[in-house]
Amino acid sequence: MGEKILVKGNEAFGEAAIRAGCRYYFGYPITPQNELTEYMSRRLPGVGGAFLQAESEVSVVNMLYGASCMGVRVMTSTSSPGFSLMQEGISYMAGAELPAVFINVVRGGPGLGDIQPSQGDYLQATKGGGHGDYRLIVLGPSTIQEAIELVMLAFNLADKYRTPVEVLADGMIGQMMEPVEFPEIRSLDTLPEKSWALTGAKGRKPNKITSFDLDPYNLEKMNLRYQATREKVIANEQRWEEMNVKGADILVAAYGTVGRIMRTVIELAKEKSMKVGLFRPITLWPFPYKRLEELSKEVDTVLTVELSGGQMLEDVKLAVKDNAKTPFYGRMGGVVLTPEEILEQIEKLVKERGGV
Repeated sequence: MGEKILVKGNEAFGEAAIRAGCRYYFGYPITPQNELTEYMSRRLPGVGGAFLQAESEVSVVNMLYGASCMGVRVMTSTSSPGFSLMQEGISYMAGAELPAVFINVVRGGPGLGDIQPSQGDYLQATKGGGHGDYRLIVLGPSTIQEAIELVMLAFNLADKYRTPVEVLADGMIGQMMEPVEFPEIRSLDTLPEKSWALTGAKGRKPNKITSFDLDPYNLEKMNLRYQATREKVIANEQRWEEMNVKGADILVAAYGTVGRIMRTVIELAKEKSMKVGLFRPITLWPFPYKRLEELSKEVDTVLTVELSGGQMLEDVKLAVKDNAKTPFYGRMGGVVLTPEEILEQIEKLVKERGGV
């Protein structure tokens, strides 16, 4: 790590990818992540990489498929409508067990929406997406420094489990600037060997990469292999942050930008003698159900706060079960929550339970 530099979130995503060993980027412009695409177009040629702007997001994801087959680290970035267009190709990559990193800088929706921050793509990332029986590993950064760390992690997890990985950010994280530290650039010689890659079959039998098999029993075997990989991910890759949870009366579940805002809310709550804790999932899939269930037994209320109509709320309710009440507060359409309005909702809950 070197000295801190001031950098925009979108550009930090790109630099982190390069330092993780990514040398191939295919993309198509869409706000609010265009700075990332621009950054990669400038930076990649200087490190021996390749940048290509495709004619559409559908083309982008199929270019990723081809590059990943060669065993290289590859990435794209987009925003909500663009990510929707990539879903068929992502399903193909998941079925073919191809590693790649997708960065979705979420904007307001549904439909064309606007270019303001939103968390309305949570269900698409963690439950939906393309066709078939697959899951993406999904990481949710709350600061630019954490975004750098999670992009580096995303490439490692993608290679380790041979799966696409999504970094789910939003327009605020993409557009804000913060002082950050970058790790040293990783030598390509240190990247994991990929014996499955299509690099020519001289001296060995040809490799085959496909998700296609007309025999349903063979296709079921493939799916069972995917399931086994997912179980390993669930067992080994759950990540979360806890803040002020010991002795809390109310626990707030929030991720990404809202998890960041909650740090201020907790300090404001302390000034009013309210005991408020934060549970922030970092892996949105696999969601840390077990730990949230344990924490929910110590409080009577788990408030979910999101920039959506209540998408992560479904996972919170699955974790909490009947241990505590699970109210929700959120804003949509790109409206960003303020610490004061979240605190107001907490105060209402405190009054309802006869507290301060």
